[in-house]
Amino acid sequence: MSPRTPDALRTALAAVLPSVRADLERLVLIPSVSAAPEHADDVERSAEATRDLFAAEGFDTQILRGGGAPALLATKPGPPGSPTVLLYAHHDVQPEGDHAAWDSPPFEPTERDGRLYGRGAADDKAGIAVHLAAVRALGDPLPVGVKVFVEGEEEIGSPTLEAFIAEHGALLEADVIVIADSGNWDIGEPALTTSLRGLVRATLEVRTLRHGVHSGMFGGVVPDALMALTRILASLHDDDGTVAVPGLVTTEAADVDYPHDRLVAESGLADGVELIGTGSSVERMWTKPALTVTGIDAPAVEAASNTLVPAARAMISMRIAPGDSCEAAYERLEEHVLAHVPWGAQATLTYADGGEPTALDATGPAYDAAREAMREAWDGVAPIDMGVGGSIPFIATFADAFPQAAVLVTGIEDPDTRAHGTNEGLHLAEWERACLAEALLLARLGEG
Repeated sequence: MSPRTPDALRTALAAVLPSVRADLERLVLIPSVSAAPEHADDVERSAEATRDLFAAEGFDTQILRGGGAPALLATKPGPPGSPTVLLYAHHDVQPEGDHAAWDSPPFEPTERDGRLYGRGAADDKAGIAVHLAAVRALGDPLPVGVKVFVEGEEEIGSPTLEAFIAEHGALLEADVIVIADSGNWDIGEPALTTSLRGLVRATLEVRTLRHGVHSGMFGGVVPDALMALTRILASLHDDDGTVAVPGLVTTEAADVDYPHDRLVAESGLADGVELIGTGSSVERMWTKPALTVTGIDAPAVEAASNTLVPAARAMISMRIAPGDSCEAAYERLEEHVLAHVPWGAQATLTYADGGEPTALDATGPAYDAAREAMREAWDGVAPIDMGVGGSIPFIATFADAFPQAAVLVTGIEDPDTRAHGTNEGLHLAEWERACLAEALLLARLGEG
């Protein structure tokens, strides 16, 4: 067996990184946008290209699906008695948006100032490349059994993942699951993601009239739907911006300092705008509920007429804290909305979709090994336990489906990655550290 000391793995990784980066760039060239039906063939090509990469490393590979987009499963045994590690990533990407808003074409990987730009360069084809780099640097035989699971529909909420696990779950069973789809605290500061908020989306529709009527003839007597809708939406927050829906869960956050200046810079807060809510910044972002109105259906300003609006709709996006549930949070939201309907207006709240929050038990040998591997890869900087305000619902799915496994959520992104946005970019030096950390982790899990 080849030596797996930190120095030996650094040397081995340096030798394979150029080829792995070339493989990553070839993956980025494929516009595998799972939300766009016209890119269905590209999603298939992306799965096949990922399969070919691991097949070339001696893995047994197959493309599977649970009624949705193609997923890759690649397996390679370890020494007798060694643990099995499942490495997760996803090969589908978000829509790229307006090409003119990018500084370089979104599906042409381009390096600028130490970053590799392109849709999926970070989220999450870099995760695939981390797994590839780790197994390529370790060489044969691997110190542990490895299963690589690369999903094809994460960017549309993994709608068939539960069905996939119901059908193929036995193939995914492992002692440790490593999910390379999160971020690090900052450049040079690694993190393990240990909590994620959940998501509830609901459509609120308000009606006050059977049809539109002249605002001059009936205004001041008859309420319009937009007035009623905005009154309900305004009731969702207190004056300081704290969510005012009773009964939602709030939990404690990790003791992490997020400086005000950094928060303002990273969020893009406009000059003079104040922050909302109470408690520490990380509590407000990670372990308290948040409510956002993400869309309103009403006459556009350009098309406005002197008419009382008969009906209006809004999409409410609610982030829920670990310890809450989609069902309970939706019930609290519905109770609040119906209690704040003005003037006898007709109001209906309809559940759209959601994802459960997650709180991971970040203790045990696998977490100890991960922390030591990260400390080594980041030159002595210990990782923090980090929460995420956004939602990755499949993590809760994995934790529920495989309760015997230690679930580690690792990061290849940083605060300026701009995943889902224009000019998405991968910080190449941080990515290299993530590759080394995973190789070290697999080696340590084999030793333990």
